[in-house]
Amino acid sequence: MNIYIIGIGLIGGSMALDLKLHYKEATFFGIDSNEDNLEEAIELGIIDQKAAYKELINADLVIVAVPVDVALVILPEILNNINEDTLVIDVGSTKLPICEALANHEKRRNFLATHPIAGTEFSGPKAAIKDLFQGKTNIICEVEKTAYLQQQMSLILFQKLGMRIRYMDPKSHDKHIAYVSHLSHISSFMLGKTVIEKEKNERDIFDMAGSGFESTVRLAKSSPAMWTPIFKQNKENIIETLNEYIVNLTHFKELLQNDKYDEVFNEMQNTNRIKEILK
Repeated sequence: MNIYIIGIGLIGGSMALDLKLHYKEATFFGIDSNEDNLEEAIELGIIDQKAAYKELINADLVIVAVPVDVALVILPEILNNINEDTLVIDVGSTKLPICEALANHEKRRNFLATHPIAGTEFSGPKAAIKDLFQGKTNIICEVEKTAYLQQQMSLILFQKLGMRIRYMDPKSHDKHIAYVSHLSHISSFMLGKTVIEKEKNERDIFDMAGSGFESTVRLAKSSPAMWTPIFKQNKENIIETLNEYIVNLTHFKELLQNDKYDEVFNEMQNTNRIKEILK
């Protein structure tokens, strides 16, 4: 079995590490625009060899784990180079633009649009870890447009990774993920920005930062090169979520300004029910 990983970072690298345990006879090839990433991935045992797009004719499985703007450009080329049995999956955080871009491709049936809800704030080959996907949810979009054999291959693949499967149309996916992921990252980046700008002495920040601050700004360590294209592609949904978020922040500020602490308490208590949802 020939497995090609395009984009050797956290997601692509972690998938390779886990799949190596289940496909021991497979050869793992890497394609990346960063030559250093390829060399590092070989040293870390994530991939076995470097590869080029023209070699994708030999691929049984292609995992595309690149920034979403890059995926839009390279996915048509990838599909142009594969054989009729190859399964191509992408793992990007936006789905509608990619599904629309490939809608009329002659090898659309070989492609499966996915979004594994898993990750950390780190990037690059060294960020790859085993068992990243265990127990996590994987969103699959437009499964009906993927050929049956490729669907079956993907389900076996995700089962080996230990993932739960949810099916969703790409438009709904992008709307929902704006709330639970994209807004979280923006909040983290802007909280970090606010504190850094206010506290010019970094020692003060680190001396006083507790676990609450650290967990809240953790996502601000994420790669801007990955997240800027996500925000661009999902702009409309993100602006909608930001507007709602700003309304809630403004309301909370007004409660404080007017000394309405009973209402402050009620706001927090009502939100406490999230503990029942995120156990």
